[in-house]
Amino acid sequence: MTIGGPSDSSPSKNRRRDAARVKAKQLRVSQKKKDRRNRFFLQGGIAIAAVAIVVLVSVIIVNSIKPAGPGPKNMASDGALIGEGMVTALTPALQPDANLRASEPDTSGAVANIRIYVDYLCPLCGDFEDANNEQIASWVDSGAATVEIHPVAILTSKSAGTKYSLRAANAAACVANYSPNDFFAFSSALFVDQPEETSPGRSNDEIKAVVKDSGVSTAVSSINSCIDDGTYESWVKAATNRALDGPIPDSSIKAITSSPTVLVNGKPYTGSLEDPKEFASFVQVALGETYSTSTPTPTPAPGG
Repeated sequence: MTIGGPSDSSPSKNRRRDAARVKAKQLRVSQKKKDRRNRFFLQGGIAIAAVAIVVLVSVIIVNSIKPAGPGPKNMASDGALIGEGMVTALTPALQPDANLRASEPDTSGAVANIRIYVDYLCPLCGDFEDANNEQIASWVDSGAATVEIHPVAILTSKSAGTKYSLRAANAAACVANYSPNDFFAFSSALFVDQPEETSPGRSNDEIKAVVKDSGVSTAVSSINSCIDDGTYESWVKAATNRALDGPIPDSSIKAITSSPTVLVNGKPYTGSLEDPKEFASFVQVALGETYSTSTPTPTPAPGG
């Protein structure tokens, strides 16, 4: 009698084990290939995403940081100077990094030199404009005063991310550059239905509508392109910093600290922004003081 199973059982088991080993090895190799492929795609996807992020950030930086360029013509003092007949003084463009060229004030005591630093989103600027725009225009038109308007962008961060102060000041610079004698009318029109602080303000298309509605008729297409391109935004930022850092030429103040800042013959107006009579009285006093200091004291006649 033979003890044990069939004589061929052991080789069969070996074959099955060998087949299982081969199959397991194939599965391991296949899984390794799959893992390598997944890692490749994952790493490639991360690399593509990283490149996309870098490109996006670069585009944002390029669009948000405009290279310094010349300022607008007719604003070499960082403001537009309007005189008799509502005519704007013509000046060459202020070049990048150049110092502003202060306007020459009338020191005869016969003309009030009014300077106003305005942010077109500033509600107090709107109050002063509403109360005093008409009488200032009357004085300037008749030759009794000049007014120099300095657009600044102090409230750029206060318009729900649209940078309305910056865009509105840029638009004013565009008008000064291309249609200077319309500057006063356009600047005044920006305060009509003035957007509220913290609101998005006007879109560029709405600002361009103000250009049209204010009566600007010269180089309108150039002005509109200038608004869309933000041509003078770098200049607005530089002019704003110059006003905030000082010095303020021909003035008793070192720098502006808020808007509006209103100077008459170099003296800051600190009265009511909504009382035109109080402002008119301040202008008269400033004129009188300028006249008294600019008029020489008569010399007594010999023997008198």
